[in-house]
Amino acid sequence: MASADVRQELDCSICLSIYTDPVTLRCGHNFCRVCIDRVLDTQEGAGAYTCPECRAECQERPALQRNITLCNIVGSFPSTRPDQEETGIFCTYCVDSPVPAAKSCLLCEASLCDKHLRVHSKSPEHVLCDPTTALGNRKCSVHKKVLEYYCTEDAACICVSCCLIGVHRGHQVESLDEASEKKKEKLRNVLQKLTTKRAETEKKVQSLQECRRGHQEKAAGETETVTALFKDIKRQLEDLEKRVLIEISRQEQRVSLSVSDLIQQLEIKKDELSRMMHHIEELCNMSDPVTVLKEPDTGDLCDTEDTEGHDNQVRGLGDLDVGLISGTLHTLSDIITGINIGIYVQEAADVLLDVDTAGDTESDIITSINTGIYVQEATDILLDITTAGNNVQISGDRKTASGTDINQYRPVTPERFQCNQVISTRTFSSGRHYWEVDVSKSVYWRVGMCYPSIGGRGRDSLVGNNNKSWCLCRNNNQYFEIHERIQTQLPDNIRCDRVRVYLDYEAGQMSFYALCDRIRHLHTYTATFTEPLHAALGVWGRACITISG
Repeated sequence: MASADVRQELDCSICLSIYTDPVTLRCGHNFCRVCIDRVLDTQEGAGAYTCPECRAECQERPALQRNITLCNIVGSFPSTRPDQEETGIFCTYCVDSPVPAAKSCLLCEASLCDKHLRVHSKSPEHVLCDPTTALGNRKCSVHKKVLEYYCTEDAACICVSCCLIGVHRGHQVESLDEASEKKKEKLRNVLQKLTTKRAETEKKVQSLQECRRGHQEKAAGETETVTALFKDIKRQLEDLEKRVLIEISRQEQRVSLSVSDLIQQLEIKKDELSRMMHHIEELCNMSDPVTVLKEPDTGDLCDTEDTEGHDNQVRGLGDLDVGLISGTLHTLSDIITGINIGIYVQEAADVLLDVDTAGDTESDIITSINTGIYVQEATDILLDITTAGNNVQISGDRKTASGTDINQYRPVTPERFQCNQVISTRTFSSGRHYWEVDVSKSVYWRVGMCYPSIGGRGRDSLVGNNNKSWCLCRNNNQYFEIHERIQTQLPDNIRCDRVRVYLDYEAGQMSFYALCDRIRHLHTYTATFTEPLHAALGVWGRACITISG
């Protein structure tokens, strides 16, 4: 029996067969290498690997160490024991020491070793079979005879008496071997089908495992991409923050220096006034009239302070150029969209500039985030053909105005300009807005804004030639800012194909920017706007201006 116990210790707990290439886990339990590999494969992605015996866990797939000692034992075990011992059935007559049984006799209901088998009766009634402990199951329970036949009608194993005088008399019967072979044939067919299904299932498992690995690799790649993207966004946001803060600091220093100069001048003037006041007080306290009368007349001393000139100086100091700051912040929309950045974002205002202006609708969708600086989307401008001069051609999408020598012969109306000009039907009477134009195909043009009351007759109605309009003008390679016919030339080194017009109605500011490699401020008009404002374009010759968006 000790040998049987040792034999049981050589069985793998997974396949329940003797070890094949045994390996050891960290916890000390042994398994066939193929068996434990399959178990570990099924545990992939579960977060931990566990031993099938003791459930000991480890986070990483355990290394499999070959158990050399156990390999040697398994290798030598079959050669030192006869095949009969594999059954665990021993000879009934060898009572002194267990000897493996070679056969079992169904009649004697005993198991015999080779020695006792040689002296056993060879008569037909002594039916021998492979060693078994269930000898009683091989006899008829009614007639106590060996089962020799199989009743196909009742699906039962029967003895010869059952066929002749028992309940199975007259039934179709077969020998046990014949019936067994037929059933084995059916079982082989079933086994073949099951083998095929198992192979198909195995393929599906492998396919799903490959699919899982593919998704894991894809997820890892997406994670890496998103991580890199957000790192880049953070870097760009930090750079943008530095640029905006530097710009605010620069403007603050400029205004502060100008204010300091004014304060210093006023302090000097205050000291001078104090000296004059002291001298006048001394004159007033003198008793000698001759000395008082000989003193030069001081009646004009009060005119030494030019209040109006001082006010103009203060106004000339200006304020922070919010338009330039906002233009810089506009690059936020190029960095990331749809994230709450803590800055006031204004959606595009839909400006409808239709031929028939009746019934036009306007909508400004504003998302408020409580702060004083904001980024806004460009206002969508469409050109109004009812105001276009006859030498201005308007594109079908009402985004482009082109100069032409061909008279368009449009009907004369009070709204139509006699000069080469066109405006929008929408007016801006509040809020902050900007719009951009492409001027790369033009040499002589004007871009600006005007009141509805600008009128449409003569050159006085040209944007910039009156007190109801403001514009930026290009003539050949020279740039000018024009208001009330007063032209001021801008620096000669301006090179740009796009211009941005920025309006802050409440602040009374209209700014122009060149959109080059970096946003460049060209000019800012300061005024108190008393009417709504139209966008206005002027084109001459073969000039062509296209509104972005």
